[in-house]
Amino acid sequence: MNIWDQTHECMSRDELEQLQLERLQATVNRVYKNVTHYRKIFNASGIIAEDIRSLSDLTKLPFTSRDDLRVNYPYGLFAVPLREVVRIHSSSGTTSKPIVMGYTKNDIKIWSNLTARFMTAAGVTHDDVVQITFRYGLFTGAFGVHYGAEAIGASVIPMGTGNTDKQIMIMQDYKTTVLVSTSSYALALADRLEQLGIDPKSLSLKVGLFGGEPWSEKMREEIERRLLLKATDNYGISEIIGPGVAGECLCKKGMHIYEDAFLPEIIDPETGAVLPAGSEGELVLTTLTREAFPLIRYRTGDITCIDYEPCECGRTLARMKRIRRRSDDMLIIRGVNVFPSQIEEALFSVAQGETPYQIVIERKGAMDHLELFVEVTDKIFTLELQKQRSFLETIGKCIASVTGIHVDVRLVEAKSLLRQQGKIPRVLDKRDI
Repeated sequence: MNIWDQTHECMSRDELEQLQLERLQATVNRVYKNVTHYRKIFNASGIIAEDIRSLSDLTKLPFTSRDDLRVNYPYGLFAVPLREVVRIHSSSGTTSKPIVMGYTKNDIKIWSNLTARFMTAAGVTHDDVVQITFRYGLFTGAFGVHYGAEAIGASVIPMGTGNTDKQIMIMQDYKTTVLVSTSSYALALADRLEQLGIDPKSLSLKVGLFGGEPWSEKMREEIERRLLLKATDNYGISEIIGPGVAGECLCKKGMHIYEDAFLPEIIDPETGAVLPAGSEGELVLTTLTREAFPLIRYRTGDITCIDYEPCECGRTLARMKRIRRRSDDMLIIRGVNVFPSQIEEALFSVAQGETPYQIVIERKGAMDHLELFVEVTDKIFTLELQKQRSFLETIGKCIASVTGIHVDVRLVEAKSLLRQQGKIPRVLDKRDI
């Protein structure tokens, strides 16, 4: 059996729930004592830590939203002094202010072990060579998997994003056995291998760990057929810890949630009511082991359902279905979280006012492609051609600086964007994932 942590991954449900309750009570105590935001909310609601006597009492606690994280920028939700924080990561927000996450030395150790779990479950061992094609930097993805691979004892190639030909050269020469990427980039690599006339049989790949964006069983089959590896899914969210929240084993029947570290709930995204086991709804997570940045009932926005039946792999942990949609308007483009409001703000700031537009996402080849269509207004029409080009370039640069992704910006005739009941649909997602 490929199990990293036998004790926590194979506990009986009774033992696990007892551990969860103890850790939940400790977390509630800590946030009340150390985080002003939670203390104010608990006091206003008349909640005291002693009210949490069972896991069902979790519903007495308030939700935490992305807005709460933004309002407390940068360190307002930290539960330890900054001197105890050894790492700071952040995710993009809908404005220029990102959401900031802190990690203590122990948080980093816990994170390493969590990512080692899903990597081990997918078949990674200390004999492997792991090539990471995620972006290194404030984004949590690359570092989380990097630590997990090192904890296992595997060799890590921290390639980072892009430069596909070099990725392939390294893959060939360094005998890469594990590919870490988005699913769409795996298909882009497969396309380039074909163009270069390289037989995937000549590579050493055996395992693919794919996360950061929605993908389907159809895509899994294509990746496995074209790259000759076993493709598994994993789930992480920067605000909670990064990668390492859940991951598939080789049974490929859902992602095991590491319930000793994260307490999951499924709620109705409209009412906030907790739904019965097996129902589809919004995933809510409470951290049970985070020191620097504990979160209570964090609304992830991801729509899924949870299966509590033990898996044939031997793990007793619940499994969540693959994320295919969200309860909010967030888009995931090439592994990057993008909010339409970010694009709108960038456009309006450059155009100095409201301008009719539409965001169109398509999958061209293996990769997601985002275009922004801007209708010509009187103000834009009066610009010289050269200034129009400069205007579009400025919008593109402004969007890239906020979101981190390239967007093609195109001018179209006035009134040419299709209206529905007098309004232009802001986002047209044409991807068939």
